Amino acid sequence: MSISKSKVSGAVFLLVVLTLLSTFLIASDQPKTSSAEDTLILDARSRVETADGSGKFTAVYKRLEWNPSDTAIIICDMWDKHWCEGATSRVAELAPAINKVVDKARDKGVLIIHAPSGTVDHYKNHPARKHAQNAPKAANLPDGIGSWCKWIGKEEEKAGYPIDHSDGGCDCRPKCKEGSPWQKQINTIEISDADAVSDSGVEIWNLLEHRGVKNVILMGVHTNMCVLGRPFGLRNMARFGKNVVLMRDLTDTMYNSRAKPFVSHFTGTDLIIQHVERFVCPTITSTLFTDQPAFRFSADTRPHIVFISAESEYKAAETLPDFAQKLQMEYGLSCQILQGGTDEKSKERDYICGMESLVDADLVVVFARRRAFPARQMQHLRDYLDGGKPLLALRTASHAFDTRGSTPPDHVEWREFDRDVLGGNYTGHYTSGPQTTITAAAAQDHPILSGVKTPFVSNGSLYETSPLAGSAQLLLTGSIPGQKPEPVAWTNMYKQARIFYTSLGHPDDFGNPQFRRLLINAVFWAMDKPVPKEKAVR
Repeated sequence: MSISKSKVSGAVFLLVVLTLLSTFLIASDQPKTSSAEDTLILDARSRVETADGSGKFTAVYKRLEWNPSDTAIIICDMWDKHWCEGATSRVAELAPAINKVVDKARDKGVLIIHAPSGTVDHYKNHPARKHAQNAPKAANLPDGIGSWCKWIGKEEEKAGYPIDHSDGGCDCRPKCKEGSPWQKQINTIEISDADAVSDSGVEIWNLLEHRGVKNVILMGVHTNMCVLGRPFGLRNMARFGKNVVLMRDLTDTMYNSRAKPFVSHFTGTDLIIQHVERFVCPTITSTLFTDQPAFRFSADTRPHIVFISAESEYKAAETLPDFAQKLQMEYGLSCQILQGGTDEKSKERDYICGMESLVDADLVVVFARRRAFPARQMQHLRDYLDGGKPLLALRTASHAFDTRGSTPPDHVEWREFDRDVLGGNYTGHYTSGPQTTITAAAAQDHPILSGVKTPFVSNGSLYETSPLAGSAQLLLTGSIPGQKPEPVAWTNMYKQARIFYTSLGHPDDFGNPQFRRLLINAVFWAMDKPVPKEKAVR
């Protein structure tokens, strides 16, 4: 039997086409390779109890290095429409920021998984849906990965949620009618053919194992419900062994601010994020991919206070979070603590995460001691102050950036910070032991002294700070037996920036209602806002 030349040529051509198509399909189902320079550097934040049973927690940062090809982003329930109108509008505002992150992450080789629960049939013919469906069954498929996880352990269950969302969490008036109006993921978030679409914990686990993914970043809504509890959510990823983090600025909660603990919607979200950091997993921000400050909702108009905590002498890592929580819960402020290393021998002592957040800060609080941060981090503080924005400085801030010559390579000091910015003249301190008696100076009618009853005492050693700069206005002095009085609190101006400094800040001071009153007044004075009434202190 003879075969014509044209038929042979046609068969060869068909074989070539099929081979090329097969190669394309195989390649499209494989993660993009990544280079060493694409390594993801995560500043992961957790909450650790300062002492067993204390009920007080400090922010702890850990630097993680993840290979993009070992990493996936899961976008949870960013639907086109929610039953709550407020939730729908916030999703619409959040979506462009998520899409920007996803676009940059995808380019680095991160696997993107879209998980708009209950709507995946909309994507039944999409290549991204096929990727999730076609992943082979994992040999280590966990028992329970297909189900919701209400609590990750007894400790979380005992603590419960910090907000009451039992009414569904709708913050609208009147309350929206509940239902399931979603049809698909919001169109603002693009779905690439190389991505995956699934709302199944089993499918997603199979896909992660098939691609060799060890690291997972969750974003989307709502943190106190779906992001935590879904089969593919934070709790299941954490309890079954994935390195999982929440991108804390690209999320939202279902919380009605008229329910306990009666704080703003956005403070409610902050409380849930703290809950996640305590019991489930660390959190990060979108800065990892955008190199920009963290996303904030336009309706989140709370003044934003950034604490720079980097000292090991006076337990700032313990006292500042407690003070920040008071400002957050009682005064409606948004507080962020940037915690530097407290181990004096650690190579991380002169590094602090999140300094880019100073770009949109309304107030910076510095409680640091003899640190030299990387030049770029220190420049954020200089730019902030050069822009005329206010500063509140505590105790060792007088020598916050003077390392006495032991500056690490590529780091910078700011030895003139005390003289030029604070208006002080720190030269040392008297020995510990005698209590310092604090009395008001000539400016007794200053707003910062409103409701502050003097004299009061401090157990901290008295700092030698005189003479002050001519631009400084003295508020409080301190004295110990046998020594001349020294300034302990004053205001100053630096390039149109309001400055408040106090050499107080011993751990015992934070338990003194007069000191707390002083600090609260100073926070509001620095932001050029009326100081709150004394009855707010408790």
